[in-house]
Amino acid sequence: MTDPVPCTADPAAPAPDPSTRLTSAFAAIADRMQGLDFVNPALRVEAVGFAPWESHWLGVMVTPWFINLMLVPREAAGWVPLKQGETRRYRFPAGDYDFIGARDATIGDYQMCSLISPPDFADHESARLVAQLAREALFDPANAEQPAGAIESTPLSQRVAAPMSKRDFLRGRILRAEASKPA
Repeated sequence: MTDPVPCTADPAAPAPDPSTRLTSAFAAIADRMQGLDFVNPALRVEAVGFAPWESHWLGVMVTPWFINLMLVPREAAGWVPLKQGETRRYRFPAGDYDFIGARDATIGDYQMCSLISPPDFADHESARLVAQLAREALFDPANAEQPAGAIESTPLSQRVAAPMSKRDFLRGRILRAEASKPA
């Protein structure tokens, strides 16, 4: 039997950070999944970067079988649950992302957006770094897709020659015109 989802004394009060609850629930699932081909034994379960966003908690869940963006209710009045498998599109500065509704006895309602499945990393620290960068990238408008037919203003040869941080390299800015603009 699993513990019920914690309730606050005041239903209008924001729910606490779900990181511990998520880690515990997915760790129990991970125990049952050990030995399956798609499970990466180098990774462990970790809730990364959960912070308030609108009326939700937003973060990244790293498990040995996936890395997903996760939305969990923070303010009951602002949460609209989805049926299992139903999708909802959310707009972030980096673009629109589809989240799938889910429910777990321990976690309660949540929504997830798959980033990497299965995660093929040699170590957990690399997976955590990717999770942190993915969450940060959501709030960077430079990561938004350019409209169809948009023309790059800076030739690729100049973008390749311009200095670039590791973060910009990982985000693929070399392929976009912003790469050559000063920060």
